[in-house]
Amino acid sequence: MAKAYLVGSGIAALAAATFLIRDGGFDGADIHLFEEQHRIGGSLDADGTADAGYTMRGGRMFEAEFRCTYDLLSGIPTLDDPSVSVTQEILAGHEDFAWDDIARLVDGDGKIVDTRSMGFSEHDRLEVARCLATPEGHLDGKRITDCFGEHFFTTNFWFMWCTTFAFQPWHSAIEFRRYLRRFIHLFPEFSSMSGIHRTRYNQYDSIVRPLTAWLSERGVTLHTGCRVIDLGLAPGRGKTTVETIHLSRDGRNDKITVAPNDLVLVTNGSMTDASSLGSHTAAPPPHGRRSDAWLLWHRLARGRDDFGNPAVFDKRIEESCWESFTVTTRDPVFLKALEEFDGRETGKGGLMTFTDSNWLLSIVANRQPVYRGQPEGVSVWWGYGLFPGRAGNHTSKPMTMCSGREILEEVLHHLRFEAPVATRVLESSTVVPCSMPYITSQFLARRRDDRPEVVPAGSVNLAFIGQFAEVPDDVVFTVEYSVRTAWTAVARLLNLQKQPPPVHKGHHDPHVLAAALETMHRG
Repeated sequence: MAKAYLVGSGIAALAAATFLIRDGGFDGADIHLFEEQHRIGGSLDADGTADAGYTMRGGRMFEAEFRCTYDLLSGIPTLDDPSVSVTQEILAGHEDFAWDDIARLVDGDGKIVDTRSMGFSEHDRLEVARCLATPEGHLDGKRITDCFGEHFFTTNFWFMWCTTFAFQPWHSAIEFRRYLRRFIHLFPEFSSMSGIHRTRYNQYDSIVRPLTAWLSERGVTLHTGCRVIDLGLAPGRGKTTVETIHLSRDGRNDKITVAPNDLVLVTNGSMTDASSLGSHTAAPPPHGRRSDAWLLWHRLARGRDDFGNPAVFDKRIEESCWESFTVTTRDPVFLKALEEFDGRETGKGGLMTFTDSNWLLSIVANRQPVYRGQPEGVSVWWGYGLFPGRAGNHTSKPMTMCSGREILEEVLHHLRFEAPVATRVLESSTVVPCSMPYITSQFLARRRDDRPEVVPAGSVNLAFIGQFAEVPDDVVFTVEYSVRTAWTAVARLLNLQKQPPPVHKGHHDPHVLAAALETMHRG
């Protein structure tokens, strides 16, 4: 029987292993995942305790047209109830606890902005229409600022769009155009965020743990603390065949011989690589050691045009970094004050962005508990700043140099809570900041061939999966993208009849376009 070797253990690798069993007929015992870290899940992480403070680098959002993701998770039972799939749990949670955001933006006076208007001028609308209509090939290497004037970046639309998806003005015009086309059907609900789906708990507890349990039950082997250093490719032109896998575990180098009918699926690059955690009393230390996710890609791409250009994505940290923070508290005062401020029950308020924040801070208080096993009386909320290198409004230091407490003080400054409330929040909270140097590296300005195809032309047994493999039309920085690359890799390498469903293209629907146009003209 053929074997499958997967480099990485993020959602792309976990999904690929699932598709190999479900669609490819693989025995779980013939599938091996090699993970450099001692914890699986990749960027879908969550850790910590109620006493020391919970941590979560990010929180992923879903929507109804995540076709690959919901197909995958429809066969994975939840940990709480094996009769309910993860997909069913997410959809039921949306029915019962959908976001209905009325405080999406908050201005410098602590007042809620009326986001029924996108704030567009006629020129802004024309620029959006022009971007949508421009062929992708004409945007090679261009930034968003190459397509829009200064006023566009002051609109309500931009503040909501950039903080929902983490875009910066200098990011890729190609990716921005893809996002516009991919999510144009969400325009009418964009300010309320009511079209966004979320997992019941954080994504590690709601997705990674159920998937891991399903795979482990079927005999899949997860090798943690194992670094894949290089792949040995067979000589010759026209075909690409992996013959050996060079790895290091427990300080010893090892080599695996790969047969031509075996499969090798590589997660190339990592958006959460070299992340570093601070504490309530200390800022995050300088970025940690880079992983082999980047180094392996560099080695494989050396001298080859068909394996992409990793240097486009990992050499501009100043353009791809931002910082998040997780707040753990035993006093309900903050969540109660937030409910009074935005008029929504905790978990239904959605994102809140402070438009005058020098850090461009956003916060979100999701449905409690956020963690499985989170003690009664403990609550968790989360936030992030897209400009962590700037001095704050309340503090003169950049976010990157602030402790968790100082970041919380900055948030409270923008919320304008009364002194007694702010004091209780500060005294009862533990804040853990997290610096992420590569978090939006997949958004950096690029050319179309800077990411490798999922299955490069002529590849016999090698595929690339994850955020840095190329899937036309779909959008990076989503779970859906990683799952789609995994499904594509398995289906193509095994020549399966069952292929991934097509990417949703609402921009081809005249009703969707009409609704988006109406939304753009409001106010």
